[in-house]
Amino acid sequence: MKAIQITHSQELKVIEIEKPQAPGRGEVMLKLHYVGFCGSDINTFMGRNTMALNPVIPGHEVGATIEAVGEGVPEELKAGMVVTCNPYTNCGKCSSCRNQRVNACQHNETLGVQRNGAMREYIVLPWEKVITAGGLTTKVSALIEPMSVGFHAVSRSQVTDIDVVMVIGCGMVGLGAIVRSVMRGAIVVAADIDDDKLALAKRVGAAYTINTKTEDVRQRLTDITKGFGPDVVIEAVGSPMTYQMAADVVAFTGRVTCIGYAKSEVSFQTKYFVQKELDIRGSRNAQPSDFRAVIKYLELGTCPVDELITRVVRPEEALETMRWWSQNPGKVFRILVEF
Repeated sequence: MKAIQITHSQELKVIEIEKPQAPGRGEVMLKLHYVGFCGSDINTFMGRNTMALNPVIPGHEVGATIEAVGEGVPEELKAGMVVTCNPYTNCGKCSSCRNQRVNACQHNETLGVQRNGAMREYIVLPWEKVITAGGLTTKVSALIEPMSVGFHAVSRSQVTDIDVVMVIGCGMVGLGAIVRSVMRGAIVVAADIDDDKLALAKRVGAAYTINTKTEDVRQRLTDITKGFGPDVVIEAVGSPMTYQMAADVVAFTGRVTCIGYAKSEVSFQTKYFVQKELDIRGSRNAQPSDFRAVIKYLELGTCPVDELITRVVRPEEALETMRWWSQNPGKVFRILVEF
């Protein structure tokens, strides 16, 4: 069967691997229909993802159907059902697992990063990692995982209906944070350097947008918040500049939640941490409840899913597409590979 493989030297190729046999006890075989490329994949392709295997089969954003189930799988999981998957592992022994925050397991291995992923025609997974996608199509199901990461950041931020939330970065994860914050009743300020992404952020519920490249961010936030600053800032870019901006503009006693990985060291004026008595939090991956919340939202049919899918390509077009993406990083929401 076909699979896509990436090395850390800007090489990507379609390879042939053996199709898995019938699923064993407690396992489910999935037929992959759509698998998304995400930011970790482009970083692997560009040689910047030090956590990834080399070479690696990427892919953890899954839209699939169940091909077959093994013995010991709950009756609710049946052949033909549309599903996605929870692509993370958890050891059950580390402090994160002990505290029931399995999404942040110290020994996590994400599909397509620390272990070979789902960008192939078939994959076998433990049934516990298979998530039924309700009435969604396989194409839309491939958007669930990246959006759930944004949903989880909102949970980590403890957003409520009296908060002003600034989301820095309006890619797929940032849009997820915007959607979830709006669902919780917050006023959302979306920030990005791309006007097209800001327009989409407005469509999914952001009350205000700021182009951080062309506008005075501090003055706009002063006007919007009457001088207080946003109660919550969610950083969904992963650059030194946006990390610094988050700590700089958040309100006194506010919360800063960081999703993005900065690729270089970040220098801070730590006086902001102390003087503002900030809560600075990390947000990693997503919990099963976040997946369920995203599915419920997407089933409403109000999300402009067609605008979130930048391209749908065949495996043979993936190399050319990744080269294009590496040269146009600001223009991509999600690229799906169709098997």
